[in-house]
Amino acid sequence: MNAERVPTTGDRHSGFVIDSSFVIRHSSFTARSAFTLIELVVVFALILVLTGLVLSTAGYARKKGARARAETEIAALSAACESYKADNGIYPSDSVTNNLDPRTNGDPGTTAYSFASFYLYKQLSGDSTGNRSPTGKSYMAFKPNMLLPAGGTGTVTAIADPFGNSYGYSTAQAANPGGITGYNPTFDLWSTAGLTTNPPPSGTDTITPQWIKNW
Repeated sequence: MNAERVPTTGDRHSGFVIDSSFVIRHSSFTARSAFTLIELVVVFALILVLTGLVLSTAGYARKKGARARAETEIAALSAACESYKADNGIYPSDSVTNNLDPRTNGDPGTTAYSFASFYLYKQLSGDSTGNRSPTGKSYMAFKPNMLLPAGGTGTVTAIADPFGNSYGYSTAQAANPGGITGYNPTFDLWSTAGLTTNPPPSGTDTITPQWIKNW
């Protein structure tokens, strides 16, 4: 009977010969596969940078979309005002709209904004009470997201711009043709685009550039 010969370069285990070149050394494997602290910091930093880029791009897209919608709505409201004038001989106006000066009042949170906007809503929608159910002649159909309060219910308080504020509406220049109280000799219609700062002083020909307006 021949004796089993075991190569000196291998290890014998349970009757089998295992070449030492196939032995996995646990300590060296762990060292090569683990992430270092610096590598983890770099990965997290890249994730934060990419997240910031995505959020900033999404915010820019939302603002751009809101401005485009405001421009469209201002054009539609202006057309409705022209139709109103064709029937009534004048643009919608009352004591509030005749005294709201866009040159000096740039805060959409003031009561003058909401009162003037609500008056315009009543004249163009045919809804004299603000209950969202027109009974008179309508010159424009208002979607629920165009009205305040938001949500499609409750008594209307103003026409809302895409930034959640009241649109500005003024007939001050038409009511005071000899003074500098507005921009158009007919009516001024604008959105402050979310700004709450006042425009430049009265008498200038410029206004805050971010405003969206019909002049």
